[in-house]
Amino acid sequence: MCKEATEIEIIGRDIDYVVNELLEYKENGISVYVNFNGHKLYSENVTLENAYLEITGKTKEEFDSVLKYTVEKFRKESEEHESKIPELSKIWIDKGKKVLSEDKWEYWSKIVPVRLGDFYRGMELGNTLDIISSLNENDFNMAKEKFDKQGHSGMSASLVFAMVDEFCGKGKEFKKFME
Repeated sequence: MCKEATEIEIIGRDIDYVVNELLEYKENGISVYVNFNGHKLYSENVTLENAYLEITGKTKEEFDSVLKYTVEKFRKESEEHESKIPELSKIWIDKGKKVLSEDKWEYWSKIVPVRLGDFYRGMELGNTLDIISSLNENDFNMAKEKFDKQGHSGMSASLVFAMVDEFCGKGKEFKKFME
């Protein structure tokens, strides 16, 4: 768009911040642009509205409205989930008793409500028990297949590995098998 504009980097900031920075450059008569998630924003012609439209496909007002709705929905879902933790804890403790050795039951009972209350909302409980059930049958290939299908991020993968290691005597062997 503007051939004489110099590219600047602004990392880890939101659209509002980037637009304000570009407007400061414009006020000082300096022609710059920023590559924001693949969208070039130029100091000469940037506005908050056109930046939001370019980047999100929504006006700032529409974007803020969707964001507010999403945050409120998440808050309600979190409250609902939190109210179910005692009931879900009983269910997961019973499921653990069907898969884990008896010497692990007490610690499992302590961990379940903690895991249900964290970011993953207990997703790792089922993943862990699924893998351990295969390891109990000495089926490392099936355990690997289950793990691979669970779609973990680095953090959730680390958590499941740690839980398998804690609650299954073959946990360390499984982690080595997965390397």
